[in-house]
Amino acid sequence: MTRIVTRACSPADAEVLVRHGLHPVLARLYAARGVCLPDEIETGLARLVPPAALKGCDDAAVLLADAIQQKRRMLVVADYDCDGATACAVAVRGLRMFGGQIDYLVPNRFEYGYGLTPEIVALAAQRASGKPELLITVDNGIASVEGVEAANALGIDVLVTDHHLPVDQLPAARAIVNPNQPGCEFPSKCMAGVGVMFYVLLALRAELRRRGAFDDAFPEPRLDGLLDLVALGTVADVVKLDGNNRVLVAQGLQRIRKGKMQPGIAALFRAAARDARNASGFDLGFALGPRLNAAGRLSDMSLGIECLTTDDVGRAWELAQQLDTMNRERREIEASMRQQALDDLSSIDPDGATTITLFNPAWHQGVIGIVAGRLKEKFHRPAFTFALADDSGRLVKGSGRSIAGFHLRDALDLISKREPGLIVKFGGHAMAAGLTLAAADVPRFTAAFEAVGREWLTDDALARTVETDGELEDAYFTPQFVEMLDAAVWGQGFPAPVFSGEFDVASQALVKDKHLKLQLMRGRQRFNAIWFNHTDTLPARTTVAYRLASDTWNGVSRVQLIVEHAAS
Repeated sequence: MTRIVTRACSPADAEVLVRHGLHPVLARLYAARGVCLPDEIETGLARLVPPAALKGCDDAAVLLADAIQQKRRMLVVADYDCDGATACAVAVRGLRMFGGQIDYLVPNRFEYGYGLTPEIVALAAQRASGKPELLITVDNGIASVEGVEAANALGIDVLVTDHHLPVDQLPAARAIVNPNQPGCEFPSKCMAGVGVMFYVLLALRAELRRRGAFDDAFPEPRLDGLLDLVALGTVADVVKLDGNNRVLVAQGLQRIRKGKMQPGIAALFRAAARDARNASGFDLGFALGPRLNAAGRLSDMSLGIECLTTDDVGRAWELAQQLDTMNRERREIEASMRQQALDDLSSIDPDGATTITLFNPAWHQGVIGIVAGRLKEKFHRPAFTFALADDSGRLVKGSGRSIAGFHLRDALDLISKREPGLIVKFGGHAMAAGLTLAAADVPRFTAAFEAVGREWLTDDALARTVETDGELEDAYFTPQFVEMLDAAVWGQGFPAPVFSGEFDVASQALVKDKHLKLQLMRGRQRFNAIWFNHTDTLPARTTVAYRLASDTWNGVSRVQLIVEHAAS
């Protein structure tokens, strides 16, 4: 059973925002998301928390400034998702602005796995360009104790920049920058890896400025030109959009809309058939992000990173087309796996369980996380999907997605303590996590995971709710109002507006046998609506939860309702 509920909103807070000049509906939306002061809606760069507040940032700046001035060889070790790719591009582009000798290495997820491992250090040390003197991790490294030890043994310094939750032991790196490390009082704990790297560059510029490194011959670089990359990585990594992250994303989107972006970002917009002049967080999260992620899931993220670092417009377009093709392939694989997963569940009653765990030896390791997410969305249960880790068949890798109120990484930590030797390794966040275990132990893990679910999840937690912002007045069903909403920054922890109301269903028909196209009536007004991936018809009158979108045809823009849920 799914319930439609309305977010609580403080009328007093909304009134304060209206008096500040905010549109009344926007004021209500912001107040319902915890914004109560006018300055919290400002997204100018001056509102960023200063880099000095980020533990380790100053140490990293000194380390990098020394490396640049001593002409030391630096190498970025990246992660293979969109956050890792954009963080790598920010590091490479930014350090080259300062005159650094910098290159990058991104591990192939199928050969080397995740993070700075001893194997990756050995690979880096054998590079044809020479052994690096400084390794810089982006979006990884906080758990790479053995990898950093291996680098230290070879005389290679390591700078860790990461945002993941640390394990009990920190690596012995020269400097660690991570808002979630012990003792860090930085208020924005939700920064993505790309945001952390951007902050390191801000601190580096301040350090070089202090050293008098800039003059007429070498002017101080502008770093705001990297904010399109920061915005993309932040949105695509689905981190909470707190005030600091909203500034980073808003500034990046502002530059994209003005055409001030990397050739690779422009090429990805073109490949996705999206208009960069009207760029939104939705475009970054659901059009550009998946195309970059497809490279890391199916092939090698080096393609994505090259797309983001090249200044050759033709090469960027060529790479964007390759990424688009990979994304189409990824969608086909995902659809097949999702259907197989649903078939596997046909003999199981998910309502009788609090969790979902599925393993299929034929599944593609790069897509299991997406399938876990789809299962979580469909059944509103924490879900893990497993695929073989390698050709030996002895180990499997799992990817999990969770629901509100169930911290996935904490659940894995508890299982590892209760079942010693079961989990080979694990990591992640509250809503997403990964692990490795023996293929023969999947049933044992399934039972242990379900046991935690039964302890932690109440009936209320397992009941799906669709949160909305309540009724929307008829006067606001206009393209101009939709444009105003799209210009704001929405995302994880600061959800895009969803409204609800009662409508008469004037007509309904299936499109492509999988989408329900609707004509909804309210009073004398008629609205076009569509419910994607839904085939069941609706009663003559129903309560609908919906988003607003602008649908342009032959140069004429009309408002369309994107149905999120309807009471049947």
